[in-house]
Amino acid sequence: MTVATQPLTLEAFLELPETKSASEFLQGRIVQKPMPQGEHSLLQSTLCETINQAAKPAKLAAAFPALRCTFGGRSIIPDISVFRWDRIPLTETGRIANRFLIPPDWSIEVLSPDQSQTQVLSNLLHCIEHGSELGWLLDPGEDSVLIVDRDQRIRILTGKASLPVLEGVDLSLTAMTVFGWLMLN
Repeated sequence: MTVATQPLTLEAFLELPETKSASEFLQGRIVQKPMPQGEHSLLQSTLCETINQAAKPAKLAAAFPALRCTFGGRSIIPDISVFRWDRIPLTETGRIANRFLIPPDWSIEVLSPDQSQTQVLSNLLHCIEHGSELGWLLDPGEDSVLIVDRDQRIRILTGKASLPVLEGVDLSLTAMTVFGWLMLN
């Protein structure tokens, strides 16, 4: 005998306990993100620190690692979510909120070896469709950065090409600089 089950709703997903590694809710299904490995972890932490050093002192923006963002029927966890300072959700007392129910202004993903590039690109496009200004997909295997802009135009930048950042943030990066962080000697 087969018992029919109801499809999982976003609300029901959000009530489930967090998993290790994190799970996302995408188009009615749960997808577990791969556990970050060395290159992924170093790129994520160094880029987050670099963005925060450039943007936080002037209260322009803040970069958050692995922050759950729930909007537009999905609950995703970009590797880095950057929010303009005035869009960071706050509680009534002025503290940062725990739940972010809006898309990041800049969504950054680092492609892991076993991760679907199509799925990650789908999340970046979802962010753009819901108001994000910029999306990056770092591919350490290719030393390339796939850029998605507000017009859903996709470009791939490598080498010394200047990478776009949020307007107003004084930060100059190239793909060569970003992937150079992986060299520890």
